[in-house]
Amino acid sequence: MKFEDLVKAAQQSITELFPWDLEEALIKNPNALLIDVREPDEYQAMHILHSINIPRGVLESACEYNYEDTVPELVEARNRDVIVICRSGKRSALAAYSMQQLGFQKVASLNTGLRGWSDYELKLFDESGNIISEAASEEYFTPQLKPEQLSPK
Repeated sequence: MKFEDLVKAAQQSITELFPWDLEEALIKNPNALLIDVREPDEYQAMHILHSINIPRGVLESACEYNYEDTVPELVEARNRDVIVICRSGKRSALAAYSMQQLGFQKVASLNTGLRGWSDYELKLFDESGNIISEAASEEYFTPQLKPEQLSPK
């Protein structure tokens, strides 16, 4: 199994929202909990306003009490609308699947991730709360693969 296969399997078991769906859902329910599972440096570069950063690597322990990574607001959100966000919608799909296994009843993943959010021309913010320009977000979301990261031919 490859990473893409793992993501596709998770996507079969979870709810996904596209950016326009999330925009509408936040109007109807501004108290939805937005969890950004990217790494802290990614979150600081740009994120959706009012999202909280809980990196994928500590997500499961953040969902439970009695861990150094515990996030009480997340622990107590098992019956609350929770939307999981990442760059492309892949890490968030895996995270949403894990959260379902941990008993979260209303968890969804942002399909297309922040890249899709930006493409749909919705606002992203930096760590100081400043709006990210369209040019800056386009540059950020352009893949920067090194030759050694590409599949051999």
